[in-house]
Amino acid sequence: MTGLLTSSLLATPVLAQDLASPPPPPAPVSIPAPVPIPRLGKSQISDLRAALAQAQAQGLTDRTLTSDEAQAGDQALISAILDYARAVHAGQLDSGDFLREWGLRPAPYDPRPSFAAAVAQDKLRAWLASLPPPYAGYDGLRRGLATYRQIQADGGWPRLEPGPDIMPGVTGARVVALRKRLAVEDKAVSTDGDAFDDALLDAVRRAQRRYGLNPSGIVSTQTIAALNVPVSVRIRQILANMERWRWLPPQLARNRIQVNIAAAVLTVFDGDVPVKSMRAVTGRPGDETPMLQSTITSIVLNPPWNVPTSIATKELWPKEKANPGYFKRNGFKVISLADGGSRLQQQAGTKSALGRYKFDFDNPYAVYLHDTPTQSTFALYSRLSSHGCVRLEKPGELAELLLKDTPDWAPDAIKATIDKGDTVRARLQTPVAVYLLYWTAFASANGQISFRGDPYGWDSGLMDKIDGRDRKELVADVLKGVR
Repeated sequence: MTGLLTSSLLATPVLAQDLASPPPPPAPVSIPAPVPIPRLGKSQISDLRAALAQAQAQGLTDRTLTSDEAQAGDQALISAILDYARAVHAGQLDSGDFLREWGLRPAPYDPRPSFAAAVAQDKLRAWLASLPPPYAGYDGLRRGLATYRQIQADGGWPRLEPGPDIMPGVTGARVVALRKRLAVEDKAVSTDGDAFDDALLDAVRRAQRRYGLNPSGIVSTQTIAALNVPVSVRIRQILANMERWRWLPPQLARNRIQVNIAAAVLTVFDGDVPVKSMRAVTGRPGDETPMLQSTITSIVLNPPWNVPTSIATKELWPKEKANPGYFKRNGFKVISLADGGSRLQQQAGTKSALGRYKFDFDNPYAVYLHDTPTQSTFALYSRLSSHGCVRLEKPGELAELLLKDTPDWAPDAIKATIDKGDTVRARLQTPVAVYLLYWTAFASANGQISFRGDPYGWDSGLMDKIDGRDRKELVADVLKGVR
């Protein structure tokens, strides 16, 4: 580009008067005038103050006006409510706070125009009700937040001491302590008795499922560790996940695939109804699966694997060097490049790391959903071991579901193509939205909150960023209309 500009300048005659004349002034930048806010009525002021008083119930920092702010007139109240509106509708972070892997970003939102209209039309209550994310998942966390804050106010839960495994048939003080601990979160648990009976076995299994553990019913090291996580940490998990709900668009696609990265589970939805679910394998810490939104447009049957340079350099070339013939035995070939370099490609087949199915969707991270010849990982309860892509337990069933409306791709046609071994791209008649999400706290239909670990540290990192934001800066930015 520099060469083209230089040639252009040399080819253009430069006259003496051009050198003497000052450059033209820049064109004026048109800045829209701030939207005026109509004068607030007494009932409107009351509604706005009530909304600010409920900010903490929405998982936000306290936005109650100080006595000085309350006496400063409508402007302080308006500033506070605009701050609240942006936070509850589009999140509490600045654009610079997002990590690269946090590919879900809230749309820019300036609450001032809709707020002014709501005041003018006397529809403030409806406007306030429309601000939080309109999702059952968010509402479930909001209710769970109230529950866990009450648990914290009541003193939290007792810590279980380490020791031998607690299992059916065991009696004594540790069983009593276990009952008391479980009863804090599960009201169906009786605190009476010191014996590990069938009812307690069921309660332990419920807790293990809530924490994403193997529901063996045996209380060993992992289960004790999960039960001993302080209630304050669980509250921060809920807050972090409520914040992520605010990054989603106002409406999710009706037909969609959602992957919970932290839980390593894929679910297909028709509206709010799950129609298929399967285990997945997601990225290990250091090779994180990013959060993103995209659309699956095609499925590659019998896909070859074009190995990323980083994986080839760090893992595969050392294997070939240590065990000559590794490439040939596993279907890899070295492809020469025009620049003198090379790349690795694994041919389609039973040994291919991508298995028989690859679900493509545009994204800047070069990740996708795919099959795998390694099935043993799906039996584990901790399934974060990929390089960032999402491996699927039942990719054939997912392919049939996505291609059911596509002519020429009935299940028998898919099977025939797979069996033949040719690499074919099957384009979906109806593209399907896909969301890769990081949920470490989520509500079930009965109102119970389930928790997962924070394998990437994204919960703690997000909450640290929120804690570090300056409220005055947020208010100033909203009033300037820069967000």
